[in-house]
Amino acid sequence: MKLRTLLLSTVLLAAPVHALESVGDAVEVYTEPELFRMFDSNSHLERVKADDCQLVQDIEARAQRVESPAYEFLYGDMLAWGVCVEQDVELGLDYMESAAHQGSPTALEQLGRYYARGILVQQDRERAIPYLREAASLGNVAARIQLAELLLNNYGSPLDYEDAYRWLYNTVTANKTTHRKITRLRRSLESQMPANVIARAKRRDSFW
Repeated sequence: MKLRTLLLSTVLLAAPVHALESVGDAVEVYTEPELFRMFDSNSHLERVKADDCQLVQDIEARAQRVESPAYEFLYGDMLAWGVCVEQDVELGLDYMESAAHQGSPTALEQLGRYYARGILVQQDRERAIPYLREAASLGNVAARIQLAELLLNNYGSPLDYEDAYRWLYNTVTANKTTHRKITRLRRSLESQMPANVIARAKRRDSFW
């Protein structure tokens, strides 16, 4: 059974694009590195639309049959917002949850953000914490920032301060605005942390 599943996955990932009837050349299916770059810039839905929705069948197949986390997230986001498919918020969130359970930092961060802000779901900042914490531990910069902001607004547990501080302390970014925000959040966390905990969080060996 495992061999059959592996062969099916290989065939699907290598399959040609199922081009829809449209004007222009067929669009090649996105590679996972390409998807990750689009997720980072939040341009994935615009890209799907810009490609005249030609890849819907490929995206759906890779989400449903291969269960690729990147494609589950993409398809879930398309469903949630009705991009190139009929809108189905509940089903879209199910796909995002599946991607999150497989460790997708993008899916974890987005679900955490949605619960924190009440986007598509009822606002529940406490429920947002586990999603953001997991995404932060996997290196998602946006999740690290949002987690620190929630903690400083008295959500989550004070026990999370050390990890949140350590993740911010070890975050590297060339974006000056993001860098300033991280510096501000670190200082705010420091004001509520014992000196020995701050020192421990800064030690490189505690990061690994």
